[in-house]
Amino acid sequence: MMSKTVSSEENGILTQWLKDKRQEKGHTMRSLAEILGTPHSFVGKIENQERRLDVVEFIRYCNALEIDPIEGLSKVYK
Repeated sequence: MMSKTVSSEENGILTQWLKDKRQEKGHTMRSLAEILGTPHSFVGKIENQERRLDVVEFIRYCNALEIDPIEGLSKVYK
């Protein structure tokens, strides 16, 4: 049986990648949330793995950070 993906190893890797990229780009959770048009708690929940992104949200998140979603996916899909 598969475990919940919100706490899976793959989600942890992807979440850490997103957080690292946010910090590299010089964004705070608040500044990223503003670009996304979401409350800053949305970004916090993603980074704390309390919430997962669906594929469309993931693409939007990557676009907001101006990063390549394929790079992130390559971290978890080999």
